[in-house]
Amino acid sequence: MKAITYSKYGSPDVLELTEQPKPKVGPGMVLVKVKAASVNPVDWKIMGGHLDAIIDLQFPAIPGWDVAGVVESVGIDAPQFQVGEEVIAYGRKDYVHGGSFAEYIALPERLLARKPKSLDWNESAGLPLAGLTALQVLRRLEVNPGEKVLIHGGSGGVGSLGIQIAAALGARVIATASEKNHDFLRSLGAEPVTYGEGLADRVRALSPAGVDVVADFVGGNLEATLRVLSDGGRHASIADSEVEEHGGTWMWVRPVGQDLQELADLSDEKQFRVEVATVSPLAQAADAFRLNMEGHTRGKIVVEVDNQA
Repeated sequence: MKAITYSKYGSPDVLELTEQPKPKVGPGMVLVKVKAASVNPVDWKIMGGHLDAIIDLQFPAIPGWDVAGVVESVGIDAPQFQVGEEVIAYGRKDYVHGGSFAEYIALPERLLARKPKSLDWNESAGLPLAGLTALQVLRRLEVNPGEKVLIHGGSGGVGSLGIQIAAALGARVIATASEKNHDFLRSLGAEPVTYGEGLADRVRALSPAGVDVVADFVGGNLEATLRVLSDGGRHASIADSEVEEHGGTWMWVRPVGQDLQELADLSDEKQFRVEVATVSPLAQAADAFRLNMEGHTRGKIVVEVDNQA
C-alpha cells in the first residue's frame, strides 16, 4: 500500500511517499480503507521528536491519528462493525507506527465509531481528535444549561467544535479569535471577543459577573482565565500544565470509541459544522504538515487518501 512515512525525527522534509506492507488484522481489530485523514499539531510534534520522552515510536513511522474510511475486513472476535460500513476513529495506539496517512489502517474496534451521515469524508476526518478533545474537556468541566462558557481559541479545529458542543449543552458561549474570524464564531453560536492584551476586560464587558467555565484550547491564557472566572468556576487546558497550580485541570484527549459515537450522533442531531481549511492529496502530505505548523489556518487541514466515491 502507499503510505506517508518518516525514518528519522525531523521537519516535514523527512516525510516520504513509500510502499508499505498492508496491515495485518488481528483479533479484535478492524482494517479500514482510508478515505481521508487530518493533520493535528501532535503529528508534527511527534515527528520532530518533541514527545520522545512520553511516546514510543517505531521507524519507519506512518503518522496520523484522525481517520475516516470504509471497513475493508474484520479480525477474529470483532463483531461491532461489518465490511462496507463507513467509520471514523481517533486512532491513537500504544505506539506510533501504523497511522492514518496510508491507504489502509488496522485499528482496535473499540476506537471506531460510525461516520456521521451529515458530514462528508473530509469533514468526518477532521472530527475525531478535535471533537473528542472538546467533548471530553467540556464533559470534565460539567457544563450545565444556562452557564457561561469562555473558549480560548474559538476559530481553531478544537475550539470551533467546542463552541458547538457547549451551545448544544445549553450554555452561553463566549469565544476568542482574531477580528477576521468573529463572523465565523457567530455562525457557530458564540459571542466573539478579540484575544490579546485587554482580553479579560472585554470578556467582563460581555459578562460583568464573569464566566462559570473556561476551556483553554491554545495555551498562554492563564492570567486572563483567572481574572474572568467567577467564584466556584471551573477551568481546564489542553496546552498549559500550569492550570493545575490554580485549581484547573490539564487534559489530554482519550481514544474512546463510545465517546466518539456520541459525538458523531450529536453532530448529526445538531448539524455540526466541521470547518475544512484545505484538502491535499496524499503525496503532498508534507505541505499539509507545513501549513499546520504555521498555525494560522481556520479549521482542519485534511489529506485526501482515496477520492473515489
